[in-house]
Amino acid sequence: MGASCILADALLPDGRRVDVTVVDGAVASVDEVTPADQGTSGHPSGRELTGDHLASAPAEPFERHDLGGMLLLGGLAEPHAHLDKALSAEVVVNATGDLVGAITAWHGARGAITAENTMARALRAVEIAVEHGVTAIRSHVDVGADIGARGVEAVGEVRRLCRRVVDLQLVALVGVPLTGPEGAGNRRALAVALEAGADLVGGAPALDPRPAEYVTVCLDAAAEAALPVDLHIDETLDPQARAVVHLARGVLDHGFPHPVTASHCVSLGMMSEAEQREIAALVAAAGVGVVTLPQTNLFLQGRGLRTAPPRGLTALEALAEAGVRVAGGGDNLQDPFNLMGRGDPFETASLLVTAGHLRPDDALRQVSASARDVMGLPAAEPIPGAVADFVAVAAGSVRQAIAAAPGTRKTFKAGRLVAHTAHRVVVPGAPPA
Repeated sequence: MGASCILADALLPDGRRVDVTVVDGAVASVDEVTPADQGTSGHPSGRELTGDHLASAPAEPFERHDLGGMLLLGGLAEPHAHLDKALSAEVVVNATGDLVGAITAWHGARGAITAENTMARALRAVEIAVEHGVTAIRSHVDVGADIGARGVEAVGEVRRLCRRVVDLQLVALVGVPLTGPEGAGNRRALAVALEAGADLVGGAPALDPRPAEYVTVCLDAAAEAALPVDLHIDETLDPQARAVVHLARGVLDHGFPHPVTASHCVSLGMMSEAEQREIAALVAAAGVGVVTLPQTNLFLQGRGLRTAPPRGLTALEALAEAGVRVAGGGDNLQDPFNLMGRGDPFETASLLVTAGHLRPDDALRQVSASARDVMGLPAAEPIPGAVADFVAVAAGSVRQAIAAAPGTRKTFKAGRLVAHTAHRVVVPGAPPA
């Protein structure tokens, strides 16, 4: 059950100043603030409760949060994280800086990483995200014959500990090979991970000798467990990579009934415009959502190409034109796959503006409303009936919020204040304000 509160004097992206009334974790009303409203009595916002308010008012008193004109946005979401790898860059070193180097480094180290260490880093990564305004995370977690499902079990415990502050989905990222007789151990590990509480079936078909068969194995396992799928797809600059086609056709041919997500899709950005349009139409027809991951793909892709290195992003424009649901994610957080990252969706949005040439409003949507949509979560917006997951930030517009990434924020989960950060600047010698 969510909380009941009033978020007073919030600034919305359209410029309105409003009071948002939340009842049991959902938005009950959004009322514009006028000078006549100030100083009146009754309702915690300063106005009397109307009949509509009373119909849904809780028995307990409202909690009041005075935002003082802070910009109020729907809760930010992280649709693609790796919490089991997060914050490991100091101890797991990527010698070459590329994807192969990251995979080699991580697989060489993961057998010695304890469940306690995984939990500690994952918990800190969740805390960082929530502090920045994130109320939903989808994390891929390694699963394999060598490590079993212990990562899913460790991050699952983090999910239990953080259930009041964030919605955490776990994807069983099964290793390779997955196909043929040699993949039997990984297939067993995947089954164990699903029994251990993974919410989605995941993997990386391009790393398997039989990518199309890999996709089929994942779809079959997910269909049997009645779970969605989220695969790492075509994380390469090779325009001949076609795992995204295997996935979309597999969904259509099998009549797969659950949500499907294709993460990365880097190769699509390297194809001709005609190929992009054709494949984007196929992806749209299959109902597959796409998650683009600018920071990690900018870090990993294009190394060694000194002339006109590609940006390593998917074909954002073609996908949008085809009506594909596209979200933006941060992917790795200070680990061998990405040495950088602040765990802040505004950082992802900024890169989507700078490297992906999206407008600020569209970039914000990809890390909030669109990300929640791809994750299968209900809308979280300052509109009546929506889930009351919000971030209030000290900014005057969406563009300012993305550009400056202000340190003063308040995160609300189902109407409950779950994080509050305040940024204060002190200039030595300056006169007091």
